[in-house]
Amino acid sequence: MPADDIILIPNRSDNYIYLLRCPNSGVTAVIDPGDSAPVMEELSKRGWSLDIILNTHHHNDHVGGNAELKEKFGAKIIGPAAEATKIGNLDETVAEGDMVKVGDLEARIYDVPGHTAGHIAFYFPAISALFSGDSLFALGCGRLFEGTAEQMWHSLVKFRTLPVDTRVYCGHEYTLTNARFSLTIEPENAALQARASAIETLRKAGRPTIPSTIGEEIDTNPFLRADVPALGQALGMSGAPAAIVFTEIRHRKDNF
Repeated sequence: MPADDIILIPNRSDNYIYLLRCPNSGVTAVIDPGDSAPVMEELSKRGWSLDIILNTHHHNDHVGGNAELKEKFGAKIIGPAAEATKIGNLDETVAEGDMVKVGDLEARIYDVPGHTAGHIAFYFPAISALFSGDSLFALGCGRLFEGTAEQMWHSLVKFRTLPVDTRVYCGHEYTLTNARFSLTIEPENAALQARASAIETLRKAGRPTIPSTIGEEIDTNPFLRADVPALGQALGMSGAPAAIVFTEIRHRKDNF
């Protein structure tokens, strides 16, 4: 799949919106359009229309552009069944076990509560792409606004089952701060040290740090590593259940 068939659109101060286009059919989807204007601008620039709107969760910085995009293009809005009452004008609701098609590209749906109670993620195996919204970030995870730490831990563990080369397209450019925090949790992690240095270079050049890969997250993201003995030992929590270690990491990040 050509690299330019997933288009990253910076929005607001640190949000990302994504355009996904099926190369065979030309069917085009937008993922988490917090605002309509930058999406319309990108579509116009490329001469594309819009067929589908995919929402991972109900927060306005991910759904705020839905209504205008639907009105202009007649796009179908697809979102989490568990948040159907919180997202207006949904045409289709989905939950774990369901599939969504963007032309010939098929996405598996994962229920990943924690940040919100009904958060979902879209995984496209054919193009090795995960749209994780505000569940999994590069070197981080979403704040627990509606769910529990245990819920979020079990949600994140689902992502570790994906192929390590899966590209992670998350909802925000938080990676630099996340890297600096992660080093306070695992300062001796050589892979993390190298990644943090690369992230500093990217951000100094004004370049995005997204996408990362599942393999990178498994090796360096402390929120995915709460059951790794070395991490528990570094926190003085050797032998503690993974969900408890995760809770401590989340607490520290909230106060970082």
